[in-house]
Amino acid sequence: MPEALSMARELGLDLVEVADKANPPVARIMDYGKYKYEAAQRAKESRKKASHVTVKEMKYRPKISGGDFNTKTRKVEKFLNEGHKVKITIMFRGREVTHPQLGRKILDDIIERTDEFAKVEAYPRLDGRNMTMVLGPDSKKMAKRARDEERAAAAEAAAEAALQEAEVAEAEVAETEPETTEAAESESETSEAEQQTVDEVDEADDAVEVPEPEVPEPEAPESAGPAS
Repeated sequence: MPEALSMARELGLDLVEVADKANPPVARIMDYGKYKYEAAQRAKESRKKASHVTVKEMKYRPKISGGDFNTKTRKVEKFLNEGHKVKITIMFRGREVTHPQLGRKILDDIIERTDEFAKVEAYPRLDGRNMTMVLGPDSKKMAKRARDEERAAAAEAAAEAALQEAEVAEAEVAETEPETTEAAESESETSEAEQQTVDEVDEADDAVEVPEPEVPEPEAPESAGPAS
């Protein structure tokens, strides 16, 4: 132990006993202040990542309108996606309590809307003039939905990439066609020019006058002198 303490002092570090009940005791040379700081940071991060599950509540009426139902149910979906449990309460007034099926229908509609990412943790029950139910997030369903969304996004990206490739290929073909057309037109003009030249040569040959050969005139016979 004295040797370890001397080594720690030479290094400017601390000698920290980590297992005092071991035989012999186990110690570690370290920067104890840095160790405490890092441990505090790790604890802080773990507290941030810890999920604080709370129970939210959303209240409905048996004769709720469609717009209000959609608004409240969207909030329920938001709470569930954030990892909270949600208590659904149907509030009856007066003689409405004699028609519990109205409240049960609303609860069934909520279950259907949230079936992809939630589960029923406390099934509907009538408690006085209120009917209650508790929904909780379903991690397995959420993971499946996330995978489905990733696959759908990947398929959409692949379709967009294929469409872009097709557009690029079509543009390249469109750029090549004018060049081919121009080459064909140029070749056609050249052929026409050559044909015109040939025709002009033929016409020139036809226009040349071939001189007729000169026929010499016959010479007159010499006259005979008087006989002697």
